[in-house]
Amino acid sequence: MTVTSEESQWERVQAGPEFTELRRRLRGFVFPMTAAFLIWYLLFVLLADYAPEFMSTRVVGNITVGLLLGLGQFVSTFLITFLYVRHADRRLDPLADRIRTDLEA
Repeated sequence: MTVTSEESQWERVQAGPEFTELRRRLRGFVFPMTAAFLIWYLLFVLLADYAPEFMSTRVVGNITVGLLLGLGQFVSTFLITFLYVRHADRRLDPLADRIRTDLEA
């Protein structure tokens, strides 16, 4: 099997320090954020299952702790999306653009 110039060029880029830094930056955001969200979600599920009295505590009128935490799941999803887009714009995209420019040159 022969290695084409495109394959060898990709291997060169993949082994380079800029690509390694790009992966490090991506993983440095994605893994902790995923872990935080999963913990937050599992906390919500566990509270709903094992602490129904707490979840049914009224905060204001008919609004309960469970309802607020459930709505908080949606809010946190949008917040994580916002934070990722900002992170990508500031830390990932400029580096990815440099890598792409070098690759296409």
